[in-house]
Amino acid sequence: MSQEDLRAAAKEAAAEVRAAAKEAAADVKAAATAYARELTEARLAEATENLRLRRPVADAESSIWMRPAPGARRARLTREEIAQAALALADAEGLEAVSMRRVASMLGVGTMSLYHYVRTKAELIELMGDAMMAEVLIPPGELPPDWRSALRAIAIRTVATFRAHPWAIEGPPSTPGPNSLRHFDQCLEAVAALPIDMPTRIEIIAMLDDYAFGFALREAQDELERAAQGESTLGAIADYMDSQLATGLFPQLEAFARDAPSTRAAIEQLDQLMHDKDRFTRGVDNLLDGIALDLERRGVAALPDVAARPARG
Repeated sequence: MSQEDLRAAAKEAAAEVRAAAKEAAADVKAAATAYARELTEARLAEATENLRLRRPVADAESSIWMRPAPGARRARLTREEIAQAALALADAEGLEAVSMRRVASMLGVGTMSLYHYVRTKAELIELMGDAMMAEVLIPPGELPPDWRSALRAIAIRTVATFRAHPWAIEGPPSTPGPNSLRHFDQCLEAVAALPIDMPTRIEIIAMLDDYAFGFALREAQDELERAAQGESTLGAIADYMDSQLATGLFPQLEAFARDAPSTRAAIEQLDQLMHDKDRFTRGVDNLLDGIALDLERRGVAALPDVAARPARG
């Protein structure tokens, strides 16, 4: 190959390198621009979300339930799909992990697109809360006909729902949605046959609801404490109790500890009792016993289901 051919080949190769470099630079620039646009959109969405969360809690007139869901022609998602994605994220990582950006990513849409369906994180939490209430509902046609069995079934289902979503027990309050109203309506249906006034019906419903919610709250807190405590913590608690029992100032606790081989064993027995899987239903039955006795005193004992108590299981 002559010198002239070599120079021509080198010139051609250099031109190819410059063209390739120019093309690569264009690709990098396009990728950088796309990334910057995506990052800007995500940051704008996050900033918008944070700004909205700083606003006072919306009144009922601005609640998500006061707006119709997006029409079928524009809607790629339903409120139910959004709520289920958010619930799955909260169940896996806790409520603090739930954000508009994370939920949008799970649903395969852009963050700004999600704002077409849900305006704020507070509204997203409202959807989550109402989706949970759907789990509390007794399926159509399955509500027991007598007041006692019906309230028992609703209470058991309530605690089961909080056990499935333990993060929700201390979550922020939300505006009642359609399923919350259905739950209340179902509770009223459970006591509709009782010949008592409406305030008394509401009071009975509230007693069961308070017990179920309080039990679920206590159980969730206990689980957190158990997870944080180890064998050394249990031993330290037993040692502290022994030192206090030796003072003679706690005669009832001393008697409690004497029923077990050791103070530590007594604490373990108490822990087992508190976490007995049937403890909630026993408590519900005892509460219903008290309600039935009160109804009897009011002269409602003539109802055939007042004294009827379902078998414990």
